[in-house]
Amino acid sequence: MKVLIELIVSFASTVGFGLVTNVPRRSLLPAGITGSLAWVAYYLVLQVDNGLILPNFTAAIVIGILGNISAVMFRVPVNIIYVPSLVSLVPGGILYLGMRSFTLGNEIRTGQYMFNALTIAIALAVGFVVAEVIFYRIKPLLLRLLAKQRER
Repeated sequence: MKVLIELIVSFASTVGFGLVTNVPRRSLLPAGITGSLAWVAYYLVLQVDNGLILPNFTAAIVIGILGNISAVMFRVPVNIIYVPSLVSLVPGGILYLGMRSFTLGNEIRTGQYMFNALTIAIALAVGFVVAEVIFYRIKPLLLRLLAKQRER
């Protein structure tokens, strides 16, 4: 039940951020699905590994693969799918806490928060690179399937 709630809320947040950033209306559904599935992947991996790297890495791979597939299917730039899908993974809260600790003069906490934010950012970036490599292998098959679909 909790996973279903996570799925619905993440879908709503992804679509909502897509609306705020003026994503084309035809891209909202694929972006919402991509973002919600990425968040569910993040949530499920977080239940197994309570670290920062693996859940974010896994979610970035899901966004990368599904975002590229959606971009090809709906004929939109992949960034249109990526940007709203990433909103729930960006370490904004951690960065805020780091800046707050910095302004309060707590250097040790500031370093911890900034290190965590950097770790998440690197995990997301590496996940996108891995997803691009995987999608590079999948793309010819996807294009053939779409060509057959359009012939009908």
